[in-house]
Amino acid sequence: MHLTEKSVKETVQQIVDEVVTAGHLTAGDLFVLGCSTSEVMGGQIGKNSSAEVGEWIVFAVLSIVRPKGIFLAIQGCEHLNRALVVERAVADVHHFEEVAVVPQLHAGGACSVAAFHQFDQPIEVEHICAKAGIDIGDTAIGMHVKHVQVPFRPSIKELGGAHVTALTSRPKYIGGPRAHYE
Repeated sequence: MHLTEKSVKETVQQIVDEVVTAGHLTAGDLFVLGCSTSEVMGGQIGKNSSAEVGEWIVFAVLSIVRPKGIFLAIQGCEHLNRALVVERAVADVHHFEEVAVVPQLHAGGACSVAAFHQFDQPIEVEHICAKAGIDIGDTAIGMHVKHVQVPFRPSIKELGGAHVTALTSRPKYIGGPRAHYE
């Protein structure tokens, strides 16, 4: 499968922009990315990671979220128990506990490795509670998106060979028959 840097970046930017808009994300919110570059390249998850494609994807996501003050977390693969790369400052603000691991191409994934190159002070944490996120290649980001999760269907459903889905979230509806909601 032949993908170009330009097409990957443009596609990812459009998807992220749609999710950020649909999820009403604002400065200080957390956005999670789960991605299998193996799937993007047309392979099976975890079998054909591409460092280059990981760099393109993380760059593209950051180009949308950073100017808005939205914090990015990159979910790793199951070999790291889906731990996430975040900026140390984000972990400090949210009181996330750091874990001792550095992602590798086949233990964490290409996007996690790319985050270690592109973030200012990257660290790994075990859990977050993001307001929204995208899942490229069926990596199962749901464990890192707050309740109540709302599936979002981006206008672009595939990146290369990878299926693309997204989650936003909303506050829980509570109360009884007299309660009113927006």
